[in-house]
Amino acid sequence: MSDKPIIIITGASSGIGEASARLFASRGYRLSLAARRFERLKSLADEIQQRGGEALPVTTDVSNLDEIHNLVEVTLDRFGQIDVLVNNAGFGRLNWLEELNPSEDIEAQVKVNVLAVVQMTRAVLPHMIARRSGHVINMASLASFIATPTYSVYAACKFAVRGFTESLRREVGVHGIKVTGIYPGAVNTEFTQHTGSKRKTGIGTPKALRMDAEHVARAVLSAVQRPRRSIILPWYMRFAILANALFPGVVDRIIEARFVKPEREL
Repeated sequence: MSDKPIIIITGASSGIGEASARLFASRGYRLSLAARRFERLKSLADEIQQRGGEALPVTTDVSNLDEIHNLVEVTLDRFGQIDVLVNNAGFGRLNWLEELNPSEDIEAQVKVNVLAVVQMTRAVLPHMIARRSGHVINMASLASFIATPTYSVYAACKFAVRGFTESLRREVGVHGIKVTGIYPGAVNTEFTQHTGSKRKTGIGTPKALRMDAEHVARAVLSAVQRPRRSIILPWYMRFAILANALFPGVVDRIIEARFVKPEREL
């Protein structure tokens, strides 16, 4: 059997997951690709295999525990090991809290963005612990540090992922398992097409500050090659995180004046 590392990537049918799959495949990693849209997964897997790589597409709804266990089982059946788990699947519904749908917008976000990360990790841990080797990479967001209006549930989910990542790292390090949190800002993916955001002011992240999915994918590869506790993208957003932590009152007033009042027409 090949000694090339095995990576599970959730949310692999588009965006950061898709870009990461292509990049890892180009470096010789073997892949288990998970997402709900099988046709897109199959197309990506075929592309990787035509280029000499190895990829297994597995239809997976990460909000379903049985499908999570199936993903882990078929990956082990095919490759015999799991070296890296990239918890990348996620989505956001952005609106005032009182206008979010309790089931489709709130519960669904928590299931996919938080519970799926926890359950996917729990499903691979026994295997990694037994081998005393492995790496869990959780794709979070700058919303893990800075919570903004209309992101209430999404930010809550990403704060939870950051807490989970930190706690997990301290739990499993003794077993030789690495844990990394990746915290990107705005990325040019399909994310914005599904948020349901309808902003009257048109305020959003300027195009010049938006990253390509490939930029984040390179950070994921870098984390695997040189494990770190966290990666914030772009790097200069560390200053925004620091300002939010040191001067929360000032940030509150700026956001209220420039965004909340105009959007709510107060």
